[in-house]
Amino acid sequence: MEIIEKRMKERNKVINDTKKYASSLKFKCSAILIGSYSRGDFNLWSDIDILIIGNFSGNPVERLKNIDFPPGYEIIPLNMEELNKKLIKKDKFIIDSFRDGIILRDDFNIKGITSKNIELK
Repeated sequence: MEIIEKRMKERNKVINDTKKYASSLKFKCSAILIGSYSRGDFNLWSDIDILIIGNFSGNPVERLKNIDFPPGYEIIPLNMEELNKKLIKKDKFIIDSFRDGIILRDDFNIKGITSKNIELK
């Protein structure tokens, strides 16, 4: 039981830390913890994956230059137009992100938008 409690404690710490990180962003955005930490199947080598939806322009590399993020974080920056295109196509990455993800911040009400566009089981 100690191992399970330790892993739960570690996961809860990551969730709390990523919520603080998302709250510290100085621009309008919605942020979702995705990947192994959101699902609970993380391991020693797992990074912390965060999908950030914002008013981004330019390519993803240019976007990342303008976002300060801690070591060990993997940021996936999308704008609303890209999110909407992926929703229309029922993109597996987006469906999995909203099914398994943990919303950290939601300035764009993406929870409401996605629940209308995709069936999350």
